[in-house]
Amino acid sequence: MLRVIHFEFPAKDPERSVQFYQSVFGWEITKWAGPVDYWLTTTGPEGSTGINGAIVRREDFISSYPVVTIDVPSVDDFIAKVLKAGGSVITPKHAIPGVGYNAYCADPSGIVFGIMQDDTSAG
Repeated sequence: MLRVIHFEFPAKDPERSVQFYQSVFGWEITKWAGPVDYWLTTTGPEGSTGINGAIVRREDFISSYPVVTIDVPSVDDFIAKVLKAGGSVITPKHAIPGVGYNAYCADPSGIVFGIMQDDTSAG
């Protein structure tokens, strides 16, 4: 069984959302130094129940609703499974340097989700 490993909250005003989640829940949020506006969000100590995620600028993102990402052993294999089951690919497989490979898909109802293959050699 494959698990949800990450969430993304798309925000029109990410800086305001960062302040909100820090204030209300005490989450640790830091801006990522990557090519998109992306704030890494730690929701609890390592090893505790739950997942971490991110806040992303909405106009740079593929959905206006929260998106979860599922850990998969192969993005290519799971893209094929998504398509065979009647889903679609929203963004093709792409590398996240030092992290792995990611793609965004949608189920037949249009619910968007991410799939992520862990691979620190991704570039």
